[in-house]
Amino acid sequence: MGNSALKSHLETSQKTGVFQLTAKGLQEFPEELQRLTSNLRTVDLSGNKIEVLPPAIGNFLQLKSLTLNSNRLASLPDEIGKLKKLETLSLNGNRIQQLPPTLGQLKALRTLNLSGNQILEFPPGLGTLRHLDLLDLSRNQIRNVPAAVSELQTIELNLNQNQISALSAEVSRCPRLKVLRLEENCLELSSIPTSILSDSQVSLFSVEGNLFEVKNLRDLEGYDKYMERFTATKKKFA
Repeated sequence: MGNSALKSHLETSQKTGVFQLTAKGLQEFPEELQRLTSNLRTVDLSGNKIEVLPPAIGNFLQLKSLTLNSNRLASLPDEIGKLKKLETLSLNGNRIQQLPPTLGQLKALRTLNLSGNQILEFPPGLGTLRHLDLLDLSRNQIRNVPAAVSELQTIELNLNQNQISALSAEVSRCPRLKVLRLEENCLELSSIPTSILSDSQVSLFSVEGNLFEVKNLRDLEGYDKYMERFTATKKKFA
């Protein structure tokens, strides 16, 4: 991409606080953005070939939304934890295997999209994200959901299309969890904790495409209680 095109983008961004440059074959995070650290609120560099997010990302202190879908990122720098105003972090379709512990410092984060990466274990340390509404970990290679999941504050947890065969009963203790998506995993009916049905806040529990017939959920203890929550939610939005 020519310098003049980048220059005009930068000039516009200076005024709007928005920098969007998608599907342009960029191989690295544009260094020129450093000049705009004080006023950029939105950055979208989706559909490029960026392999590394530089530590300098930590200087963009006004950033509210960072979108890097469909790049080639394998990791994130620790400095990402400095983005105290960040509300949306979208990294779908990269090569990320694990997250830096500093991600738990993003206190304003509401949406964390990590669909279609190479994450093998359920990420620890996200319980500190008190305002998280959506955590999307679909299309990864996660095999189990550990007890530490109970610390999560998210409203929706999407784990569709992983390899999950073990689900901790602690998931029913997530204080705000309303939507739990586990479609196309490796769960048996016997590995579904009945506490999700009887004792949780979950009002949409989506388990199509596992190793049992969905209708057999009805045989589990607490199913009636779950259906009460499901129906009440449907009425509210009807």
